[in-house]
Amino acid sequence: MENPNQFLYSQDQEPHKKRTREIIQKFPQIRQLIGKNPYTFLILSFVVIVQFVAAFLVKDLAWYWMVLSAYVFGAFASHTLFICVHESAHNLIFENRVMNTISGIIANIPQVFPSAVSFQKYHLKHHAFQGVPELDADIPSEWEGKLGGNNFFVKASWLLIYPIVQMLRPLRTKEIKIWDNWVMLNWAVQLVTMTAVVYFWGWMALAYLTISLFFSIGLHPLGARWIQEHFLTSGDQETHSYYGILNTVNLNVGFHNEHHDFPSIPWNKLPKIKEIATVHYDTLQYHLSYTKLLLRFLFDSKLSIYSRTIRENRGNMQAKDKYKTELDLARV
Repeated sequence: MENPNQFLYSQDQEPHKKRTREIIQKFPQIRQLIGKNPYTFLILSFVVIVQFVAAFLVKDLAWYWMVLSAYVFGAFASHTLFICVHESAHNLIFENRVMNTISGIIANIPQVFPSAVSFQKYHLKHHAFQGVPELDADIPSEWEGKLGGNNFFVKASWLLIYPIVQMLRPLRTKEIKIWDNWVMLNWAVQLVTMTAVVYFWGWMALAYLTISLFFSIGLHPLGARWIQEHFLTSGDQETHSYYGILNTVNLNVGFHNEHHDFPSIPWNKLPKIKEIATVHYDTLQYHLSYTKLLLRFLFDSKLSIYSRTIRENRGNMQAKDKYKTELDLARV
């Protein structure tokens, strides 16, 4: 990243579609990995229960013990649920799309804020139009960079409130219907359950769930995942994978190049992609430590909130290709 005070602008198409074609041509057996993993529903159900049990157990603790519990335990549980929401967004749990949406809503419950259904809408656009600001809600808004992109305190504060930042980004996106019946159901479920948490267990339990969410995708080693995935930490390489130990509890979410290349393959089979197509992935830069990456992002003045690739022309993708692209994403 040559200039930490502005985005890197590209006229090229995002890199994943080309690599997908190359890998499929060379290793057609990868198509056999495409499918669903219904066992993900068992995992998300278990974690939902565990997170609510934890909220109950901390409800009478001092606030500092509650915060510590959220940092060392709740953040990991919340992060796992976020990945389950992600799997449901790609319809990778059940064959039935409605069941996937319901699975995402259930996984979303301990995360306080209603986001599962909306995430599904925006995340598929992220895959189809990576780096196009009006369609890709994963790209930081201009105002985020202008906060003081490469300043340590700004970057730390930005990560601290990252869930709020993510909620604001969709407001700039286009071609996406914000409200529908599923979104309203998602909101209703969250309002009812969070009201019940406060009524029966008190505000401390709700605080635990909320702080767990903020740590899980914010100022925490787990929050480095957002830097890992698409920040320009290695020249102009747009997407990086993480092959560290936390993949064991993060449902292989670190295999991000593999996921973008083959979004129809569930989390449990992502390592197999790398195993089969090693020659394609070993040439890419990757990360092994979220903690190391988090510290680098915070203290390295060459990395900033602007360290992302932007496409103003949809990466040479014509609007007429929009629906074909999204259909391709559903079946690779």
